[in-house]
Amino acid sequence: MSPTTGRSARRRGPLVSDVPHTEQPAGENAGAPLLSVVVPTYNRCAGILRLLRALAAQTLPPDRFEVIVSNDGSTDGTAEALAAFEVPYRLRVLTQANAGPAAARNAAVREATGRLVVFLDDDVLPASDLLDVHLAAQGDADDLIVVGPMFPPTDWARSTWVRWEERQLLKQYDAMQRGLYSCTPRQFYTGNASVPRALLLQSGGFDARFKRAEDVELAFRLWAMGARFHFEPTAEVLHYASRSFASWMRTPYQYGRYDVVMGREKGINTFELVCGEFERRHALSQRLTRACVGRPWRRAATTTLFLTAVATDRIGLEIAASFALSAIFNVEYWQGAADELGGTAAVWRAVEEPSRVWTLLGRPS
Repeated sequence: MSPTTGRSARRRGPLVSDVPHTEQPAGENAGAPLLSVVVPTYNRCAGILRLLRALAAQTLPPDRFEVIVSNDGSTDGTAEALAAFEVPYRLRVLTQANAGPAAARNAAVREATGRLVVFLDDDVLPASDLLDVHLAAQGDADDLIVVGPMFPPTDWARSTWVRWEERQLLKQYDAMQRGLYSCTPRQFYTGNASVPRALLLQSGGFDARFKRAEDVELAFRLWAMGARFHFEPTAEVLHYASRSFASWMRTPYQYGRYDVVMGREKGINTFELVCGEFERRHALSQRLTRACVGRPWRRAATTTLFLTAVATDRIGLEIAASFALSAIFNVEYWQGAADELGGTAAVWRAVEEPSRVWTLLGRPS
C-alpha cells in the first residue's frame, strides 16, 4: 500500500472529510466523551501544538471527545505553551518528572473518562475523520484493538534513516492489506491505536520499566487476555518523525535487550520469533551479523563504512543506503540481545534452536 494511492491520495492531514461523525450510542449520557485521546509528550512543543490544532478540526464534535496530554518533564516551554493554548474540546494537561512514555500514558489513562482510549504520539498529524474512524472500527466491542497507519508526509525533509523506517512500516501495511498476515501484537504502535479503557485497566497498563517496546509488551499481554487486533487502513495520520542517527542506532539495540527481557521475565515470544526468522534473512546480512556481534571494533568499522553508503543516498542511491541501514539495524539488535543474554554464544544457541530458546538459556520456571 502506498500513501499516494487510493483513499490516501485524496486526503492528507486535517482536511474536511465526507465521512459523517459517529452517532452517540443510545443510553449514553449526553455530553459524556465517547473517547479519550492520550498523548505523552517530551520536549516537542511545536509538535504537540500542531497535533492539538489538528484535533480541533475533527469531524467528531468537540463535546464527544477529550484530550489528555501527559507532559513527561519537558524543559522546552511545553508546559507554558499548553497552559495558554485554547481549543474547542476538553483539554487536560498532566505534568510529571521525566519517567518515559509508558509512565506518562499510564497517568493519562487513569484520568481518562471515555470508554475508548485513542493513543497518539506528539509528532503525528491526524486526518480530520481519525476519531470517527476509530469509533466506527471499534463498534461496541470490548476486546478489540485497532491499529491505524502512520504515513510519511510530503512536506517534511527527513533523514535517510527516518525514510528507511517509513519504508519498513509501509511494507507491513501493504502485507496486512494484501492478507499476507494478520495484525498482531507486533504491529501495535501507540502512535495511532485505540483500545477500550476497561481492557487497559484490567491489564495493569504499560510496564514503566520499558523505555522502548513498551507498546508491544503491553500488546502481548492484552493478546493473552483474549484481545483481538485489527488493522484499519483508513484511520490515517501523518508521522513527522525526526531523530538523530545516534538516537536511531539506539533503537534496535534497545529492542534486542527488551525482547530478551520480555521472553525471560514474562514468557512473551518476540525474541523466539526473531530467532526463527534469522535464517530467512539475506545470507550477506546473516554473515555480517555473525561477524560483528560481540566484536566492538568490527561493529564500529562496519557502521563507519556503511555510513558512507547512507550519505550517498543524498544523490539518489537509495538501494545502497537501504541495505546499509538494514545491516546496521540487524547488527545492533543482535548486539543488544547478546548483551542482555550475557554473550554471543547464547545468542547463536538461540538462533540454532529457537523453539527451545528459553530451555537452552535456563529461564526460571
